[in-house]
Formats: sequence, structure tokens, C-alpha cells
Amino acid sequence: MRRKRTLPLAGRRTPRASALAAAVAAAGVTASGPAGALDPGREDVQAFVTELADRHGFEREPLGRVLADAVSREDVLKLISRPAEKAMPWHAYRERFLGERRIQRGVEVWREHSPALARAAAAGVPEPVILGIVGVETFFGENTGRHRVLDALATLAFDYPPRSRYFRGELEQFLLMAREESLDPRSPLGSYAGAMGIPQFMPTSFRRFAVDGDSDGQRDLWADWSDVFSSVANYLAQHGWRQGQPVMAPASVEGANLDGLDLDKLAMTESVGSLRRRGVRFDTTLADDSPAVLLRLQGRDAPEYRVGFANFYAITRYNRSTLYASAVSDLADAIAAASRAAETPPAPAESAPAPVQ
Repeated sequence: MRRKRTLPLAGRRTPRASALAAAVAAAGVTASGPAGALDPGREDVQAFVTELADRHGFEREPLGRVLADAVSREDVLKLISRPAEKAMPWHAYRERFLGERRIQRGVEVWREHSPALARAAAAGVPEPVILGIVGVETFFGENTGRHRVLDALATLAFDYPPRSRYFRGELEQFLLMAREESLDPRSPLGSYAGAMGIPQFMPTSFRRFAVDGDSDGQRDLWADWSDVFSSVANYLAQHGWRQGQPVMAPASVEGANLDGLDLDKLAMTESVGSLRRRGVRFDTTLADDSPAVLLRLQGRDAPEYRVGFANFYAITRYNRSTLYASAVSDLADAIAAASRAAETPPAPAESAPAPVQ
């Protein structure tokens, strides 16, 4: 019987891996977190090691050492378990993500990384929308998370029963990702739920949708803007983005028949034509059979109505929230407008009248 070939957990150590390790140290993350090191002798941890060895050819001892270095973090459990806060109204949510500094930073990132952004947009997703995603997710990389991804995923995989199955799957995908990308799995930082990099991809999304935008042989979502932009564009394209179509349109419902519509939830059960037949008024050149959803957003003084189209739904595949997708759309529009304004030369000063001779 031929012996099954095993594979190392991670390949050669790259400069990128060293940079990530330095970032871990700078963030003050150590192996002695508040909840203590994960016990590699636990039955469930041992079973996990066996599964990955059998299914993916990991060497048991190196994998066991990696998991022994993981920390089951009490702060992660508190963050994931906290009661859901009262839903933020749209006007407050919008203000949070449409501040002037965020808009101007979007213009700066566009200018600084224009070639990379243009290459990514060639897939059909406009530059402002790509910027809107990373602007809402991490303020263009300013806040990508301070938790070691290994710690966060191991904590949730083994010490958070309500969703342990999901997070064990993500931990498995993370370890595969680290091997494929030649990363030390102890190094990457992310959110308390394990989302990574400037676009905040979970490991499954990283492996399925991350793109090597500059063809350097690595998919770096922490520092390589070409990879970041191309990965976001690919994610949206793979989730139904329709090139050249709008995201949303403002709507008026005065006199409209809204019976049977749930205006607070995402459900693409209507069409452009069906909403117009109900008396909803909005501008679009899309065909009557184009999918659509009528949204009611809580403004400061009165409800605000919008119609979302297929591209709005594609953005909600990134984050299943109507507020999120609306904020991305508005931020994209604001960055595009600010970019156009920055490129427009000032009007010439009015010339003084000629002196009377």
C-alpha cells in the first residue's frame, strides 16, 4: 500500500510574511491572550488535525504546533456574543461613512493607485464602486483589524458552540490559504471574526475570489492595491454585477400602492415594471423586466425611498445589509463627484472693465 504523501503547512517565508509578523508585534498581539492558549490535546482539536491531515495532506505535527500557538481569546468571544444593538437609522449610518475625510481619502487613493484601479475596473465594475467597498469596509486600509486571524478563528471554531461548525470551516480554509500563499498562519491580522485585509475577505472568499492583480505570484490583500482592487471587482462580478447598469435610484411613493411590500427587508421580488404599475416613480432606462426592490430608509426627518437594482443586490452579497449597500453606493457617488471637482480647473476671474480713455 502506497504511503499517502503529506504536505507542509506553509511554504518558504516571504518578505510579505515577515512584514505581517512585524505588524503582529507592532499591534501587541502575543501568544498569551486573556483566555489562554488553545489546548492541542483537546479531543475536538485532535479530530480537526486528523481531518485536515486526511483530507488535505497536512503534516500532523507542524499543524499541531500551529494550533498550540493559537490563543482562545476572551475578547473575541465577547465581541461575537454581544447582544445585537438597536439598528442604526439610515441617516446616522450614512453620516458614519460619508464624512468629508473618507470621501477625500477615496479621491487620494484613486489618484495614487489609478493604473491598478483601472485594470480592476476593466472587469466591468466601476472604479468608484470598488473604492466605495474598501472605503466602507476599512477606511481604505486604515482599520483592517488587530486580531491574529489564527486566534480569532481558533477561538470561534472550538470555544463558540453556536457557530463552531462555520468557523471550523473558515479555519480550515485559512490554513489552506496560508499554505497556498506561503504565509506563516501565525502572522495575518484581521477582524475578531477572521475577516482579512483591506477588503475584509473571510478565508473562504479569499480562496475563491481573491485575484493576483499584478501577476507577481501572490494574492496580497493587506498591502498590494492591485490585488485588493481586482479581488473586490472579481467578487462583485462573480455575484451578479451587471456592467453599465445603475445601482440605485431615488423614488417617490406618493399615491403608490404599496400593499404587500416589505420595505425594510432585502427581497428582489419586484421588477422595474411591477413597481411602476404600483405607482412608484423613479428614473431608469432599465427594461421593465429588470429585477428591483423598493427600499425605505429612515431619514432624519422623514422616510427616504429608493429603488435598488441588480447591482445593488450584488453589493449586498458582500454584506447582506440594505444600509451597507446604500452607503457603498452613496460613497461611490461622492468620491466620483469629488474626483471630478478636483480635476475641474477654477473659472477664470472676471476681467476688470477697461479704463475709460
